[in-house]
Amino acid sequence: MSNSPINICIVDDHQLFLSSLKGLVSCFSSFKVLEGFSDGDEIVQYLEAKNPVPDIVLLDVKMKRMGGIETCTWLKNNYPSIKVLALSMEEDEENVLGMLRAGAKGYLLKDIHPEILEHAINEVYKNGFYYTDEVAKTLINNNSDSSKSGITLKERELEFLKLCCSERTYKEIASEMCLSPKTIENYREALFQKINAKSRIGLVLFAIKNKIVIL
Repeated sequence: MSNSPINICIVDDHQLFLSSLKGLVSCFSSFKVLEGFSDGDEIVQYLEAKNPVPDIVLLDVKMKRMGGIETCTWLKNNYPSIKVLALSMEEDEENVLGMLRAGAKGYLLKDIHPEILEHAINEVYKNGFYYTDEVAKTLINNNSDSSKSGITLKERELEFLKLCCSERTYKEIASEMCLSPKTIENYREALFQKINAKSRIGLVLFAIKNKIVIL
């Protein structure tokens, strides 16, 4: 890794957590905290004022004014070089999928060990993504690779998988593919077995990692 520090901004609307996280990250070697913000609109204003651009943004998912998904989408559209690492107290499917679709490169629970946070930041900086065991291991085998494992997806399975990465519900996917909800359920269960996934998030992670979709 370069001797230059990894520049980080932190966005979280809980002031005590924000202050504690700034202090913690500042203690990690090779990291530099540029600034901390209490809401998404503050980092937007910071960047629009042509201040130094961070390499990584640690971004709270739920905030009062400009939430994590909206902020992450803005960052992806305006500063695609910035890698976002989402922070949340929850790992429900809606939040994880929402942040992935918005461009987040990782999703961390706030109660993780500091060493995992340090490792995650380094992984996102070097490799472009990171998911903790809590989020990823139960969703999809972290070593899944369609080309190495010999997994072959049929054309309709690929179509279904791509639609799973959209905002559509399973019922809407069935309508889009002109299939019954029961048939869509069968597609889902078959893919769960093929790629060793346990939820829709697992399907999305597989699609991202194997470049079936680019979010």
